[in-house]
Amino acid sequence: MADQLKIKQVKSGLGAKRKQRDTLRALGLKHHQDQVVQVDNPAIRGMIHAVQHLVDVEEVS
Repeated sequence: MADQLKIKQVKSGLGAKRKQRDTLRALGLKHHQDQVVQVDNPAIRGMIHAVQHLVDVEEVS
């Protein structure tokens, strides 16, 4: 099984740029304190990098 990442939104996207809000949606985060588990791949890592100030990331095996 591939490694996975648990992503938790810790700050609101309301004051963020439109592209960052869209990235949160693409990750599956809909509101503050929402959590999702995504497969660890370069595309997901790139999206996390774009909104790193809004999320916390934890590796899950």
